[in-house]
Amino acid sequence: MPDTWPDADRTEVELTAGDARLAVDLRGGTLRRLAVGGWEVLDGYAAGTVAPGWRGAVLVPWPNRLRHGRWTWAGEELQLEVRSPEEPHAIHGLVGWQPWEVLGEADGSVTVGTTVEPHPGYPFRLDVAVDHRLTADRLTSTLRVRNPGGAPAPFGAGFHPYLSVGATADGGIGAAELTLPARTELVLDGGLPTGERRPVEGAVGEIGDRPLDAPLTDLDRDADGWAHVRLRGSAGELVISADASWPWLQVYSGDDLPAGQRRRSLAVEPMTCPPNALADGVDLITLGPGETWSGTWSLAWTPEG
Repeated sequence: MPDTWPDADRTEVELTAGDARLAVDLRGGTLRRLAVGGWEVLDGYAAGTVAPGWRGAVLVPWPNRLRHGRWTWAGEELQLEVRSPEEPHAIHGLVGWQPWEVLGEADGSVTVGTTVEPHPGYPFRLDVAVDHRLTADRLTSTLRVRNPGGAPAPFGAGFHPYLSVGATADGGIGAAELTLPARTELVLDGGLPTGERRPVEGAVGEIGDRPLDAPLTDLDRDADGWAHVRLRGSAGELVISADASWPWLQVYSGDDLPAGQRRRSLAVEPMTCPPNALADGVDLITLGPGETWSGTWSLAWTPEG
């Protein structure tokens, strides 16, 4: 037999535009790093290491948690793998650790993609691609999903960037100022919906000591249908924007992360659906055979001074 092996030489792809530098990890298609000059705009992770806390992850075919990994589709009861005995829920989809490939490269842009093969608990096939475009002041990312199979396929999607505005120590995100475009919060217990919704005040101001870990909806949008989250700190201001394909945002301040990662940045996650959507059906997307879906979000930066 020939002494041949899979090609493991290319582990990530990089883009540059002005002072902006983006690294996309081909394990998971993850946004590993985004830096502008000396500002680490995304709180990422070192090359070749395992991303902690789902930093920069693409979340397909569901974002967030699914209670006990159980759901039903077309009368069939399905069981996904759960995270741990201590947290017995399925979390953040199936593509976070699998290989992605570069589908296309051009000046200032790259497309990476993978295929969700049928899994125990998710017996569907989906093609997934992400188009990234980098300019000197903005990253724009479009997720595309296609159903190449012969039967309808349900799914949800999300992204998991941690936004950094200058804090490097635990608790540092408390000094940042936050404005959210949401009017409604889905109440959670253990990361899963209780069935209750309540009004939320979007003008948060200084985050302080308050813990944030909530799915938000009823988003205020501009005339073009975009919702905008603003986060300002010592390094500058970040604006993460989501088009109408993303009716939910999860905001997470990292209170239960390990020491050295806790509350130093803010995860702002565009999502198509809330936690437990595969089971509850809330805003779940169903693609017929050959159908496609896409959604775009962006991150813009303005350095301080």
